[in-house]
Amino acid sequence: MRLRALLDTDALGLRLLGGEDELDRTVRGVMTTDLKDPSRYLSGGELVLTGLAWRHDAEDSEPFVRILVSTGVAALAAGEAELGDIPDDLVVACARHRLPLFAVNESVAFATITEHVVRQVSGERAGDLAAVVERHRRMMTSGPAGGGPDVVLDLLGTDLDLRAWVLSPAGRPIAGSKLAGGALPAGTRAELAAAHLTAVRSGRRGPHRVTVGPAMYSLFPVRSPGRAPGAFRDVRETVLSDWVLAVEADAGDWPEERLDLLQGVTQLIAVERDRRDAARTVRRRLAHEVLELVQAGAAPAEIAARLRVAAPVLLPGLGAAPHWQVVVARVEWDGGEVEGGPVAQALLEEILVDPLSPGPELSDRIAVAHTGAEAVALVPLPAVSTDEDGPEPGLHADTLLTAVREPLSAGLNDDGRLTIGVSAAVHSAEGLRGALEEARHARRVAAARPGRVCAAGHQELASHVLLLPFVPDDVRRAFTARLLDPLREYDGRHRAELIPTLEAFLDCDGSWTRCAARLHLHVNTLRYRVGRIEQLTSRDLSRLEDKLDFFLALRMS
Repeated sequence: MRLRALLDTDALGLRLLGGEDELDRTVRGVMTTDLKDPSRYLSGGELVLTGLAWRHDAEDSEPFVRILVSTGVAALAAGEAELGDIPDDLVVACARHRLPLFAVNESVAFATITEHVVRQVSGERAGDLAAVVERHRRMMTSGPAGGGPDVVLDLLGTDLDLRAWVLSPAGRPIAGSKLAGGALPAGTRAELAAAHLTAVRSGRRGPHRVTVGPAMYSLFPVRSPGRAPGAFRDVRETVLSDWVLAVEADAGDWPEERLDLLQGVTQLIAVERDRRDAARTVRRRLAHEVLELVQAGAAPAEIAARLRVAAPVLLPGLGAAPHWQVVVARVEWDGGEVEGGPVAQALLEEILVDPLSPGPELSDRIAVAHTGAEAVALVPLPAVSTDEDGPEPGLHADTLLTAVREPLSAGLNDDGRLTIGVSAAVHSAEGLRGALEEARHARRVAAARPGRVCAAGHQELASHVLLLPFVPDDVRRAFTARLLDPLREYDGRHRAELIPTLEAFLDCDGSWTRCAARLHLHVNTLRYRVGRIEQLTSRDLSRLEDKLDFFLALRMS
């Protein structure tokens, strides 16, 4: 707004004392101060309000005005409540430095002027930003995007002082304004994503307001252009793939104009999202072709040729055929009305990147296909370390699970389940079939566990203990009862500790001396107990088969 507009507003009680030629200056903010040197709090364009408490004698006016001018303030308004008439030395100093000076009537509170300026400036900024948003929207819908979501978030920061981020449904940072000062902490992102998904599943309209720590956030769903909330038959078809705009502010008391502006911002971000989704079509097709070849048992040379076509698309500029991992996911909804394959496909495209890595482009290097209720991802690994002592390269099921469990559980609510299996890295086309089967087996292991979101990796398939959940409950109970109930009953009557002795004996690989030392027993006492175990169960603990049966029974009990 202009200084002239302030002077023309009678309710502000302003009287011009000097600087009539400067009334077309733009006011970008307002600040009240009685510091001798307020420069650290000024950025330029402010209307400075002062009660003159900094002035002790006439010599103080010149340096104070010089400081204001050096910071580029728009004007100075001095209150008459403290000293009555504004001192001549201040009028002279302002005239010398061409700084417009107003007197504020003692009946007008500085808060009244501040509120008026902030309201006018914010309204003008919002109007300017709305025009910029509209211009960007037209540009992005008619041609390549000009900088992606970060550009419009920077506009929110610079023009409306709003800290904002775009998050994936699992809480991964897609974009953030420079004013936001970097990515949100991982815990905060997860809470915001979970709150958003919970609100969407409950049917509440956005923006959704949530408090995380000391801050209040308003969450705006990012939906595709032209897609109304009810455009899909069921919200579960998209809830696990839509982005969310998180703004650090309470939108509950915002005027309709500002809410409309933020809705426009979400539509602008959605245009970019749709553009990236369209680009995934090629990667999806390549993944489906490779998957069909692998499942059909095609020759490794044919699969390798297809991978050579896919590698430049998935890893542009690298030039070398990468190693690969396979990830299998299944989303299952109660009732079966919603097809899980497309949901799992879109979800894998969002979460199969480093959860700490910002930006939407990283998922452009992952190809995901779906067949029926199952989604399969081919994840290229351009650099696989051969250091046997270092960490295993690529995706890890436990890391992936930690990053996505909290928010996605909220989206799955009480009627959905996500299970994920991750293969080891394979070095050639010959290993892809085995990697696919390995990922599927790992997913079945995950499915045997409790929880809405479960994942398992190939490392866990090496342990036969993880195959135990697939044993039917009645078989498990009968097996353990036949072997262990006689020992439990004997322990209950005689306090003989046969069960702890059996566990220690097996844990020591049948070593008499090590087991006796662990239990603080004489070897002959240990031999007596083991003999009693064999007598009660009709088993021989020197035989591998009987040792294994006892081991499994103890794990299943």
